[in-house]
Amino acid sequence: MKKVLLTLIVCLMAGISAVAQSDGDKIIGTYKAVQEGNVSKVKISKNGDGYKAQIIWLEHPNNPDGTPKLDKKNPDKAKRNVHADKIVLVDKIKYKGGVWKDAKIYDPTKGKSFDVEMKFKDSKTLQVKGSLLIFSQTVEWIKLD
Repeated sequence: MKKVLLTLIVCLMAGISAVAQSDGDKIIGTYKAVQEGNVSKVKISKNGDGYKAQIIWLEHPNNPDGTPKLDKKNPDKAKRNVHADKIVLVDKIKYKGGVWKDAKIYDPTKGKSFDVEMKFKDSKTLQVKGSLLIFSQTVEWIKLD
C-alpha cells in the first residue's frame, strides 16, 4: 500500500511539473516589437530552466552610411561589436504562475537593464514591463507564430 501511495504521489508531482512547464512554454515564439519607432522581431526560446529573448531581425539594420548597427551603448565593452539584430534582450527569465519574471531586460537604445515581467494580455499580445525602482514602462509584443 505504501508503494502504491508513493507511486501516486510521484506521478502527481511529475504531472504538475509537466503542466507548469507546458504553460511556461507558451511564451516560445517570434514577436514583432516596436520600441521608440524601431521595428524588430524578437525570438523567445527555451534556455536551460528559463527563457531567452533575442532580436533576430531589424527593419533598419544598417546606419545611414550602410554599416551595420552595433550595440554601441552596451556597458559591457566586450558586447559593443554585437550586431543590433543579434542582441539578447532577456536571459533566463522564469515562469511563475502565469507571469515570466526574475530577470532583467536590456534596452539597447539606452544601454541599460531593467527588471522585467512578461504576461499575456491575450493569446497574441505579450505585455513586457520594464521597471526601475518605482518607475515602469510596458510595451506590447505581438506574437507572429
